[in-house]
Amino acid sequence: MLKIILGEVRQYKKDALLTPLCMILEVVMEMVVPLLMASIIDDGVNAGDMGHIYRVGLWMLAAAGVGLFAGMMGGKYGASASCGLARNLRKSMFAKIQTFSFENLDKFSTAGLVTRLTTDVTNIQNSFQMVLRMGVRAPMSIIVAMAMAFYVSPRLARIYLVAVLVLAALLFAIIFLVRPIFDTVFKKYDDLNASVQENIAGIRVVKSFVREDHEKKKFSDASGNIYKLLLKAESILAFNSPIMMSTVYLCILLISWIGANMIVGSELTTGELMSLLTYCMNILMHLMMLSMCFVMITMSMTNARRISEVLLEEPTIRDPADGVTEVADGSVDFDHVFFAYGKDAEEPVLQDVDLHIAAGETIGIIGGTGSAKSTLINLISRLYDVTEGCVKVGGVDVRRYDLDTLRNEVSHVLQNNVLFSGTILENLRWGNKEATQEECERACRLACAHSFISGMPDGYNTYIEQGGSNVSGGQRQRLCIARALLKQPKILILDDSTSAVDTATDAKIRKAFREEIPDTTKIIIAQRISSVMDADRIVVMDNGRIHGVGSHAQLLESDAIYQDVYASQTGGGTGDFDEKEGEC
Repeated sequence: MLKIILGEVRQYKKDALLTPLCMILEVVMEMVVPLLMASIIDDGVNAGDMGHIYRVGLWMLAAAGVGLFAGMMGGKYGASASCGLARNLRKSMFAKIQTFSFENLDKFSTAGLVTRLTTDVTNIQNSFQMVLRMGVRAPMSIIVAMAMAFYVSPRLARIYLVAVLVLAALLFAIIFLVRPIFDTVFKKYDDLNASVQENIAGIRVVKSFVREDHEKKKFSDASGNIYKLLLKAESILAFNSPIMMSTVYLCILLISWIGANMIVGSELTTGELMSLLTYCMNILMHLMMLSMCFVMITMSMTNARRISEVLLEEPTIRDPADGVTEVADGSVDFDHVFFAYGKDAEEPVLQDVDLHIAAGETIGIIGGTGSAKSTLINLISRLYDVTEGCVKVGGVDVRRYDLDTLRNEVSHVLQNNVLFSGTILENLRWGNKEATQEECERACRLACAHSFISGMPDGYNTYIEQGGSNVSGGQRQRLCIARALLKQPKILILDDSTSAVDTATDAKIRKAFREEIPDTTKIIIAQRISSVMDADRIVVMDNGRIHGVGSHAQLLESDAIYQDVYASQTGGGTGDFDEKEGEC
């Protein structure tokens, strides 16, 4: 885990190495100053030698200056290395997420990924900087100060040694108690972010149902859980400071008492006692810094594990070696396909689907909620891999294609339409970044979007807010269809993509498809029979299986589900796909 995290330092290794070197130099200079101070007192003040005081005083200034410069450079290099690590971690995680299949993404919540990219990385950044500086400086200061103390007076130095051992034991006990709490805290952060994300995304629903109080309570509960856990952790960590300070003052009292008696007995000089007191404060203060460093490391270990989960996650769908880089045509073949979400699924979502679609054919797909319509067409562009059987596009198994090649030839307008912040033109050019203004306008005419775009004040340069919140649902759908058409795909999939469009406009879009892109295979998932009734063939899905296939006229004669839905939408029948599941 640490190897993975530290491997992201990459181009900042130099700064990461220079930081502890600067800290070591700063520590050495700090440790020299008390010795020089003792020399001034014993050999200068007590002896009345002003020349010695000046000479040693200049050496003290030089040591302090070098220490100050080393500390400043250590801070500069430490900041550069830690910020660089954070940058690389975020970049690597985001790049890894882009390689994930839908199956990989199902393992992580959106809020969890956001927390990993923000809070977790920030904690790693702060901990790394503290380790580079305090994690090197504090132990070095303790070791060097301890050595100097034993050099001055082994008898008094034993007091430091006992104090350090006692404090170290207490520190590890505190860390042992708080570590499980921090493990839980960051999982709760995911819940908090999920609550915020869900509320903002569905704010119109919240307001229309007057559920603000409910959402406030839900957020308050999530925030309160974090508060309680952090309060518990901080309550334990709070013992650290009084224990440290009590030990510091006890050591000072003991050293002062025993040292004074040693001075009276001529076993110690005044200057040596002053240096020992300085080393005492130095040792114990740095031990307190080291304890803070351990707390940060303990907290960040949880963050490191969560980040490593993303970086170590292997994409379940990969490009094959020597993948096929050309799609012959838009034919699609489902050869006895079975599919299940996850290896532990009790039964497959798709069961023995055998369907063959010719290039240029228009296929309609209808079926009840949960009949696996969307799952079926997700297999075409290999968003998921089949469990059994195979899916072929252009006569070639989709698993043999280069992924970019396959997905560039399969244009998929998803059920949940997404527009990104930017102009209409920028959104359209997601389909083809080199598309000209004329090509964009042609695609929009085919999707019946040109008229409403032309009516906007800035036309195709109109700015679209995040998620397309400043256009209607029907307009958003038509823009997404136009974006898909700009890819000039061999296969066009519309997954209930005209549900917010009126029937007249829906008919115009279908007419444009027939006349303008006759060679493109069109697969249309819809709830309205009017959207698919003029298709070459219609597939009726039921509980993951194909219930019937045929033209509108054929299904009206032979398929009971189709007959019932048609009757309901033309004035009779229940039209309930899920009627057999019982009443709602």
